[in-house]
Amino acid sequence: MEQEKMKFSPCVMLVDAIALDGVVADVAAYFAPVIGRKLPKADLAVLLECLSLDAGWLPDADRQVQVLLVYGNGRTQLAHCQPADLSNELDGKAFKGELGEFAISAYQPSGMATREALFTETLELLDEASETQRWILVPDLQEYSGQWKKRLDKRQSKAECTLFAMMRPPKMGSVRFEQLGFAVLRALGIRANEIK
Repeated sequence: MEQEKMKFSPCVMLVDAIALDGVVADVAAYFAPVIGRKLPKADLAVLLECLSLDAGWLPDADRQVQVLLVYGNGRTQLAHCQPADLSNELDGKAFKGELGEFAISAYQPSGMATREALFTETLELLDEASETQRWILVPDLQEYSGQWKKRLDKRQSKAECTLFAMMRPPKMGSVRFEQLGFAVLRALGIRANEIK
């Protein structure tokens, strides 16, 4: 990724794809026996739109949303989401819905860098980009050491920022927290009346 040349849309979603796939796996494993049926893979387009809705974005078909998927650890496929192939089915692709056009790019760290380092670097670039107005962040709270959080705490951008995770990180400051599990449930096709 040539970061110095990177241009951002007003609305950006920065997502650790490996962490998201892990959450989908955990939610599916828990709820399949509860509702008594096998669950399909999560529909990634539905999941991204649900995150937007949960962040408070209103429908706007003209909205341009830039989705940045960070991946690595030798994995190029999502095991529990569809589409699954990060480099062939997702990178450079887009879809359009009532919440806007979602343009997807998938990146992995090079050399000895980690997913957290790439996530943190991208966060820094977002902070420097005056054109960004809204951010959605999905970090890997289990694997990351906290460098991304230190960078987020120092942000200067006035962009509205919503962080999605299964548990609220401490000291969120001006960042809004939303529960990631609700969007995952919808992307797995689990209906409210199925949960007892």
